[in-house]
Amino acid sequence: MTDSEDRTILLIGSGPIKIGQAAEFDYSGAQACRALQEEGARVVLVNSNPATIMTDPEMADA
Repeated sequence: MTDSEDRTILLIGSGPIKIGQAAEFDYSGAQACRALQEEGARVVLVNSNPATIMTDPEMADA
């Protein structure tokens, strides 16, 4: 992204998941948040599962 661009990305989490799936979905979502922020994007996260790393207040911008 260039400095003149203002991008806000909506990242939709996986929501409720089965036992055994949590680590994979949570890791990929957390890495997506980090990568987008490193590129200068504002990340808005929507995830109905509060027990994930993705929903940490410092992970996304909103």
